[in-house]
Amino acid sequence: MMAKVLRKIIKINEEKCDGCGLCIPSCAEGALQVIGGKARLINERFCDGLGNCLGECPRGAIEIIEREAEQFDEEAVKEHLQTLQQDEAPLPACGCAGSAEQNLKEDLNRLQPQNSAGGKEVAAPEPELSHWPIQLHLVNPQARFLRDCDLLIAADCVPFAFADFHRKLLKGKSLLIGCPKLDDTGAYHDRLVEIFKQNRINSITLAHMEVGCCFGLRRLVHAALKEAGREEIPVTEVVIGVDGTLRQ
Repeated sequence: MMAKVLRKIIKINEEKCDGCGLCIPSCAEGALQVIGGKARLINERFCDGLGNCLGECPRGAIEIIEREAEQFDEEAVKEHLQTLQQDEAPLPACGCAGSAEQNLKEDLNRLQPQNSAGGKEVAAPEPELSHWPIQLHLVNPQARFLRDCDLLIAADCVPFAFADFHRKLLKGKSLLIGCPKLDDTGAYHDRLVEIFKQNRINSITLAHMEVGCCFGLRRLVHAALKEAGREEIPVTEVVIGVDGTLRQ
């Protein structure tokens, strides 16, 4: 075991950490991984103690402390990074392939014509989703698709209930989804505040179901706008009936 010295090193508060992984890309040494649903320092020798990851954590779960720890080892870091690069199928930095930022509009050639029942080729309807991820917990407030955008914030059930979701609501917008009843609305609030503070949002379309619990999304968005000091952003509310019809 290497001798330990008193030095600065990061500390992760597991109670605050929600495992979003947004801190990981900012660590050039590869010292962080999401393990068991939490961001963790995998080796003391990989952490230089500079704290580049602090500003990326939307939950404030990371801090710099001074304690006895193994010395930062630049050579060990180089070997570690080479190992990561040699993996045949490396996952994105967050450890979850589903939360890597992607621009989907750059890959529309993946769509193939489909055959109709009569044997004639019919072009598949073009999806209007322009980016990934879309789940509010996974979206980085500094994501490129949030810059100078028209934003659609939709309750989880809306795309399933409203058949014309892509053409009538999503076209030309950046999408965020969440459930105001089942998810952590406190975390949603904090994430929305940062999104509104850090980006030029031209307009917000707020789409939710007609059921009572879904109206919590309206309160959540307006509270976040107020805290962010961005109440001037125009909000258009769309309500979808449980039968899939557009109520307003």
